Amino acid sequence: MQGFDKKFKDFPDYIIGITKEIWEGRNIATLHDYYAKNIVVRMPGSVSTGNQGVIGATMATLAEFPDRTLLGEDVIWSGTPDVGMLSSHRIMSTATHLGDGVYGKATGKKLRYRIIADCHAKNNAIDDEWLIRDQGAIVRQMGWEPKEYAADLIRREGGLTACTHPLTPNNDIDGPYKGHGNDNEWGQKYADVLTRIMNADMGVIQSDYDRAVLTEYAGGLTGSSWSPVERFWMGLRASFPNAEFHIHHQIGREDPLMPPRAALRWSLWGKHDGWGTFGEPTGAEIYVLGASHAEFGPWGLRREFSLFDETTVWKQILMHTGEV
Repeated sequence: MQGFDKKFKDFPDYIIGITKEIWEGRNIATLHDYYAKNIVVRMPGSVSTGNQGVIGATMATLAEFPDRTLLGEDVIWSGTPDVGMLSSHRIMSTATHLGDGVYGKATGKKLRYRIIADCHAKNNAIDDEWLIRDQGAIVRQMGWEPKEYAADLIRREGGLTACTHPLTPNNDIDGPYKGHGNDNEWGQKYADVLTRIMNADMGVIQSDYDRAVLTEYAGGLTGSSWSPVERFWMGLRASFPNAEFHIHHQIGREDPLMPPRAALRWSLWGKHDGWGTFGEPTGAEIYVLGASHAEFGPWGLRREFSLFDETTVWKQILMHTGEV
């Protein structure tokens, strides 16, 4: 761990440790040390620069959810300390909506949802980040539908012309990390599976997924076996059948006491021109930023976690149709 604080035994320990220290330990000021001054943070709903913005957003979130926990389920990573390392950190978060904020008036609702955060770190600081929260799961637990929440958010942000624009390739910002992961066979295998699905080869689900596969998908959806896999990926791709699919980052790993596993960061960029998860086609130009983790076993892909932000997809659709 050259260049990193000696209290961290390895990179996963660093990622999980600083997350707990910042959020649950309330050491928010350490973001001045753990996040680079000019960090680029991309979320489906926005893109920003600078650790001061991260500090402000962290305080706002804790004011709205003061008992929030971030339980690190896994860190799938690549790179070396001397050139920099990229972590794909999967988190289960719990929180109670006790304060007013971006989700509206406090509801007292108890929440449980996943996050996948890809972070590039070097010399004890994160300088590039891609963060996806399962917003669909969050708002549903508060009593909203994602489309309804997106419309309300547009209104609260000042309307169609003033609201914050979601992340797209047109407003993305180049950060210091230029890597694409590693060439481990498990990352390659998962990339091939997802690429085949996006090319409408749904037969790969029964040939390459364990029949007893366990799935955790955007919207807080938990499933078993092949049918939930097909419904999730088919519904997404059917909404954007002609959109360009890209895998931006790919990691495979084999670690002691862990199954072979992989992490992908991917996107869809194109028109909402098909019937699927997002209803009647509108022709809206849509960018979907996604992140997926997979674990493999003797009978194929045995666990899959895939997130994207449904509310941001709906926001893009509503910004096109004007139906707010």
